[in-house]
This record gives sequence, structure tokens and C-alpha cells, in this order.
Amino acid sequence: MPLFRPGLTRFAWLSIAAAAVTISLKMVAYLLTGSVGLLSDAIESLVNMVGAVMALSMLTVAARPADDEHAFGHGKAEYFSSGVEGALILVAAVSIAVASVTRLLSPRPVEQVGIGLAVSAVASLVNLGVARLLRRAATVHRSVTLDANASHLLTDVWTSAGVIAGVGAVGLTGWHPLDPIIALAVAVNILRTGVRIVGKSVLGLMDTALPPEEMMAVRRMLDRYVEAGVQFHAFRTRQSGARRFISFHVLVPGGWTVQRGHALLEEIERGIRDTVPNVTLLTHLESLDDQASWDDVELDRPPRDLQLPDVSRVRLRSAPDPDGSPHG
Repeated sequence: MPLFRPGLTRFAWLSIAAAAVTISLKMVAYLLTGSVGLLSDAIESLVNMVGAVMALSMLTVAARPADDEHAFGHGKAEYFSSGVEGALILVAAVSIAVASVTRLLSPRPVEQVGIGLAVSAVASLVNLGVARLLRRAATVHRSVTLDANASHLLTDVWTSAGVIAGVGAVGLTGWHPLDPIIALAVAVNILRTGVRIVGKSVLGLMDTALPPEEMMAVRRMLDRYVEAGVQFHAFRTRQSGARRFISFHVLVPGGWTVQRGHALLEEIERGIRDTVPNVTLLTHLESLDDQASWDDVELDRPPRDLQLPDVSRVRLRSAPDPDGSPHG
């Protein structure tokens, strides 16, 4: 199954359509009421639109197969999309805060609260439905772009809920400063989301290691070979969008034939592929009997949760054939 199917972009188109609908509805709500809280909600939906367009473009790039200039594929393009969306969220937060402070200094009454809030509520329901679909797709396809888009939409939903409640309270109490105060709270909330999304994108671009749960799964798979006397070192991992990369050296008795060692590597790689999805493996066969094999030990970069054995203390035992039978 290909890592990125062209059909994945349909979720970005769905997000674009949802953003167009919610921007229109929320602007109508703002024009009806004059509420800066509802204006802040509309601004966030405008950011959703820009983020969705960016997501579409980057998912299209990520879908391209590996080529001469990008031998490991184009998966990291997704991190640019989520990073840009996070940055746009930060810009939106600042814009909302500025508008809120201005309105706080010069309060004005809100009008036609009932119909305005009803229109805004419809927009929120649209965002909620689309966010749930995007989150499900992000989980299935391991897409950081769709995950960032879903997180932003869910933040928008909670923001809208707060705005609706707050503006409703303004209409009931007549205390007009509450409107810009609500908008400031909205700004703080989406600021937190923006920082989290940008941070996640930076980690991806910095070749962060695999998540602990995936590393533990690899550890359990390799343990049975370690117990039989096969050793591993120079263990390194990284992520690139939905793709995982794992490289390590496998040390076997020096008397083994090339065919026998190759068969063992194929078995180990097959086991890891069954354990970790979308993984590219780079393994290197070395002899336990050659001192030069130990020169690569300092390359080990296992995450904290993966404790590789101390090869200086492990006593070599009879390693199994690839079919599981022992050898002399």
C-alpha cells in the first residue's frame, strides 16, 4: 500500500470547503451583532482557510515518490504545512488580542444576539464534523498535516462555544466589557494551540526519534535474537512525516556464510516491518569476531526506553539459523 495516496488530498479540500462555509457564517454573525468576540471567531476561521490551502499543497508534495534529489521521499513537506499553520494561528492570536484591547477601551453594545449566536452555532457544528473526520484520517494515514488541521478546527470549536456562551451572557447582563474580555480569552487559547503545533513541526524537521511505544515494540521483537547471542549496535531512528527510518548493525559469528547472515537480516527486517508501519530499514552485517566491528558502538542513539545490551558483558551463545534451528 503506498504511503501517501492521492486521495488523501480530499481531506484538505474538505477542510477548505468547511473554512469557506464557516467564514461566511461567522462574518454574518459578526455583522449582525457587532461583537468583537464573534469577529475573533471569524478571524480564526480565516486562518483555517489559509492553513487548509497550505495543507493541500504540502500533501500534494508529500505524495510524490522518491527521486534523484530526494532519495528518501518528500514526506517532510508535511512539517512545513503544520509549521505554517501554527505560525498563522499565532498571528491570529495577536490580531484578536489587539482588536479586543481596542474594544475594551471603547466598549459598544452587541445587537441581534439571538440570531447572531444561532448562525455562529451552525458554523461550529460544521467545524466539529470536519475536525472529527480529519482526526480519524490523520490517525489512519499518520499525517501530521491532517492532525494539525484537525487540532486547529477542534480549537476553533471550543473557542466558538466559549464565544457563544460569553456573548450570550453579554446580551443577558448588558455588561459590554465582557465581550472583549471573551475575545482576549480566545486569543490566549489559540495561542497555546499555535505554540504546540509549531513545536511539533520543529521536532519533525529535527529528525526526532520514533515514539517510545514504537521503540518498545522494536525492542520486544529484537530481544529474542539478543538472547540467542546476536548483537546489535549503531542503532538510530528518525521520522519523516508518516515514514519511519531505522538503521542498525547486526553482529553475528564470524564463521557464518554471507547467505546465512543475509537470511537473518531479512528475517529481522521482516519482523520490524510487521511491528512498525511505514518503516524504511538500513541494516549492516558485521562479525562478532572482528575488533573493527566494535568501532561503531559510539553511533548508538537509542531512545531512553530502548536499552541496548552492554556488548562488553554479553557472553556469546550459539545463535540460531534463520529457520530457528541451532548450529554448532
